[in-house]
Amino acid sequence: MIEQPNLDYVDQLAGDDIAFRGQFIEIIKAEFPLEKEEYFGHVTNNRFKETAEIVHKLKHKFNILGMQDSYKLAVTYEMELLKGNQDSKSKFIKVLQTIDEYIKTI
Repeated sequence: MIEQPNLDYVDQLAGDDIAFRGQFIEIIKAEFPLEKEEYFGHVTNNRFKETAEIVHKLKHKFNILGMQDSYKLAVTYEMELLKGNQDSKSKFIKVLQTIDEYIKTI
């Protein structure tokens, strides 16, 4: 089962600053779909280096959303891609789908 995203880290950073929290969430909601789209563009065309680069960017979103296991998966997947391997692709896509659904609710 894939871990569920949360805003615990964002809440920790923001403290009582509701405006900052809102801005942080808006950045995630704006950037994630674009980065996900970029990921699929690269992975579909077997551009391993470019796919690894966007996985590198996305893994930080996983960390921000409290998904440490998914972060570790992304680290592994990034290394695989740099070696021309995609063994973790299906697991990574499930994480992207989970986050995609989550950000629609925040």
